[in-house]
Amino acid sequence: MSTNPVGAASHNLGPVDQIPLGEGRAFGVDGEQVAVFRLRDGSLRAVSAICPHRGGPIADGTIDQQVVMCPLHQHAFELATGCSTTGAEPLRTYGVQEDSAQNIVLQNGPGAGNSLA
Repeated sequence: MSTNPVGAASHNLGPVDQIPLGEGRAFGVDGEQVAVFRLRDGSLRAVSAICPHRGGPIADGTIDQQVVMCPLHQHAFELATGCSTTGAEPLRTYGVQEDSAQNIVLQNGPGAGNSLA
């Protein structure tokens, strides 16, 4: 899916309801793959979509309120920080929010999230 730039470092990824509660989706943003998760409480989290261990699809992983588990080798990563709880390299994190029109807005740039946890 292509993204629409919102500001210098923001991207509108489309309606939030394209991601069911408790699931994630991968988006291409500025040449990077970003996994956006919609937690069961409706909040959003965004991390790099590619597992640093073996390139697994993080957006297809199992999530709870705090971690995502890579579907290939079960490496777990904290959604808030990108830190691995199983010894893998960390994921990049991104700032993400829902705007007043119920669109997903991803911040991509300095200060947007942890560049690396």
